[in-house]
Amino acid sequence: MQIQGTSPTPDAEASPPPGAVDVLDREALVADDAGPQPAARHGRARPGIATWIAAAGVAILVGSALFAGGFTLGRQTALTDGTPQALSAQLQPFWDAFDSIEQRYAGLPVTEHAVIEGAISGMFKALPDPFSMYLTGEAYRASLTGLSGQFEGIGAYITTIDASGAQGCSPAGASCRIAISGLIPRSPAAKAGLRAGDVILAVNGADVAGRTVDQVVALVQGRSGTAVTLRIERGTAAPFDVRLVRAVVTSVDVSSRLVANGTLGYIRISSFGSGVAADFVSQLRGLLADHVHGLVLDLRGNGGGFVDQARAIASQFIARGPIYWEQMSTGSRRAIDAEPGGIATGRDLPMIVLVDKGTASASEILAGALQDTGRARLMGTTTYGKGTIQEWQQLGHDMGGFRLTVARWLTPSRQWINGRGLTPNIAYTAPPSTPIGSDPELDRAIQLLTTDGGAPSTAQQPATAGGTARSTPAGTVGGAGATGGTGSSGGTGATAADPASPPPSGAPGPIELSVVAGPTARL
Repeated sequence: MQIQGTSPTPDAEASPPPGAVDVLDREALVADDAGPQPAARHGRARPGIATWIAAAGVAILVGSALFAGGFTLGRQTALTDGTPQALSAQLQPFWDAFDSIEQRYAGLPVTEHAVIEGAISGMFKALPDPFSMYLTGEAYRASLTGLSGQFEGIGAYITTIDASGAQGCSPAGASCRIAISGLIPRSPAAKAGLRAGDVILAVNGADVAGRTVDQVVALVQGRSGTAVTLRIERGTAAPFDVRLVRAVVTSVDVSSRLVANGTLGYIRISSFGSGVAADFVSQLRGLLADHVHGLVLDLRGNGGGFVDQARAIASQFIARGPIYWEQMSTGSRRAIDAEPGGIATGRDLPMIVLVDKGTASASEILAGALQDTGRARLMGTTTYGKGTIQEWQQLGHDMGGFRLTVARWLTPSRQWINGRGLTPNIAYTAPPSTPIGSDPELDRAIQLLTTDGGAPSTAQQPATAGGTARSTPAGTVGGAGATGGTGSSGGTGATAADPASPPPSGAPGPIELSVVAGPTARL
């Protein structure tokens, strides 16, 4: 019995997906670094099928707080049928297996589309790289929405906490609880009365024990308008159920405020979505207008985003020279230099950057540039250590897309931090008993800046005492109270935007997307 479906006729090369702008100039890189292109392909050709297999790639689950995986949005491509002569013999077993499935398979029905999709997925699973993976058509489309800063869910951030109070344990269980670490204002979670510190025991009746953060995210997120029920444990009270209706939620990527009696500025970046750099510059400009004497930049739990946004933000503090280096598969390197026009490049504004093991990818590009150039000191714990860039590309015939590691990035001093992370100048680990909502690390950073960083020593004030919120065209962000953790600042909240909307036309191409990097994820 043959498998269901027939091979569709190959289409002409399709148009690139909306917003797929290749700002890393991949065509030039290929021309310069790829070497001689292969000769015309020979060997066995299968209309449609060979095209899909040859164009294969990798994918990613974009549900969580978006985790580590820099990549660029590439063009949708279709390659000519056939295989290079050198690979023809090695690929013969593949075609033998496919022929057997196609002509002799007699089990439960399966479509040709599913078999080819499985073959593509299998290629990427064979790569010794957790950041290269295949994405089905539906997952690829959903991921484009996630890149724009919007996602369908309940608008809460979660983390794992062990018995000592430390974050990042896995999987969930008796000694590793999944707790809410922050809420996006006006989101379904905030409207339902969920609180930071609430422990999630079950999702739609399914116990979370034995599951990773990503698996819990997959259970909670879903299409806007559908319902999900969480079983919540709050303090010593009996567990209770909360029913929420999912919505399209817009994440709040930048928040800022004045602290230490208005003498210091605090800016938090939760992810590097499209438009973050412009928002950051606007809020930084406002802090400078208030004549702050120092700045705390908070990158804790920030798993990445658009690389060019990180570069633009770094360029506000670094006048010239490399922000990072890019190394291609050939070994060739090129410097990605600072953009001109930075508004805080002078050394008269001391800075401390807060980092942790959830600081990954594009966040590490920014933190590494500030540290390597001596523009800022890093404070906290060693960062995640994500030093590769992936290319994100759509496949034809509704076969989804892939994400493939195509380059490494290095710090300005040409250090590759992959698997090692950035070591902070000032080591700091919050006490295990620190309650959610307080932020002793931020308090300590303020103390350091006011005593040896240039700000008046009489202006010390705990960060948890609050501060003056900054306003942006999207609404007021920040405000009184602790800003430690993720998602505790204000913003636009849930919107009625089309969940299928891709990133805006002209959105930057190089992207860092986090899938598993940090201990914090968004629901």
